[in-house]
Amino acid sequence: MLTSCGDISQWRGPDRDGIYPEKNLLKEWPENGPTLKLKIEDIGKGVSQPVVYNNVIYITGYKYDSLDVISAIDMDGNLLWEKVYSRAWHRTYPESRGTPTIEKNRIYLVGGMGDLVCMDAKSGDVIWKQQPLEEFDGKYMHWGIVESVLLTNEAALFITGGDETTLVAYNKKTGDLLWKTKSQGGKKSYASSSLIEWNGLKIALIQTSEGIIGVDTSNGDMLWSFNTIQFHEKKGKGEAANTPLFYDGDIFITYGNDQPGMLFSLSEDGRSISLKWESDILDTHHGGLVLLDGVIYASNMIDNTRGLWASVDWETGETYWERKWFTKGSIISAEGLLYLYEEKGGNVALVKPDTEDMKVISTFKMDEGTGPHWAHPSIYNGMLFIRHGSVLQAYDIKE
Repeated sequence: MLTSCGDISQWRGPDRDGIYPEKNLLKEWPENGPTLKLKIEDIGKGVSQPVVYNNVIYITGYKYDSLDVISAIDMDGNLLWEKVYSRAWHRTYPESRGTPTIEKNRIYLVGGMGDLVCMDAKSGDVIWKQQPLEEFDGKYMHWGIVESVLLTNEAALFITGGDETTLVAYNKKTGDLLWKTKSQGGKKSYASSSLIEWNGLKIALIQTSEGIIGVDTSNGDMLWSFNTIQFHEKKGKGEAANTPLFYDGDIFITYGNDQPGMLFSLSEDGRSISLKWESDILDTHHGGLVLLDGVIYASNMIDNTRGLWASVDWETGETYWERKWFTKGSIISAEGLLYLYEEKGGNVALVKPDTEDMKVISTFKMDEGTGPHWAHPSIYNGMLFIRHGSVLQAYDIKE
């Protein structure tokens, strides 16, 4: 099973699998799309995902030339507070990337240059701050830091990459170092991790530029690793940007750039994995994946700007269909339906999951904002949140 830490708002929903637990949502939208309830401008440039915690919207953005800023906004669109929490990434695409992880009125964030910060969700005041990349000589890839913090019951985790360690754990309350793993080699990838529970073990699924690693979150022991890059030498190697999916002892990862998606099976004791199947269809770039009723839904990658949408059987890797709908993009789910947000034109679709064909129910377009439509949508309080650059809009999708 996937596992999350109680009352939590974070990257791609409570379990980081793209599925939101909202109920009583529209099964079809009006011709011009659902009603726009909220438009918030000047949140700062960014591709991070909006989250809602205790009826407050939290969003990160790039402002003031070189800073990552987090804003807290009430459900009427009023700014409650805005705080700088880190230096922003300093090269191409400096827009804020990290999505806040919020639990027990504490916000956990990774800045564009790798600062790990814990803040008070009510005031925005910094509780503690660490610089694990500097402390442990971490190594990141060409496009920098994109991680959204993964929490366990005790710790906030951070992937360093590099030769000294791969993963470090800090006490959530104090910021004190709890443990660090051995290094498995490879740089820090672009993927945020997930936490699973399997036969008594709580395992963090970590991706580096070289492969996937399972870490025992009670003590930092490396349970297993699989070098996917050595296994498949292809272009764009190591550019993992999608959080792993987990179901019934199996783990799916995908890197994009013509590298096949790969499904692994965990051993009964959770201390080894074996490759079960590969799919050349599901080379998802960075839009995430959703698993519903034994079927994976996602976009794939033709090149950096083009891709198709596809569905693949979880158990066998069989492709059910591959269809063009504008271009590739991000995907989430709620109440058994799929929500697609394509990255070039900002088209949004409500889709019925089906193994026979891509069945689009309704569409509309996000016309505000600038830049690529890379931020993943989210669903809270019966509203669909769509972010484009420095603009955030919320649509009423309640029945």
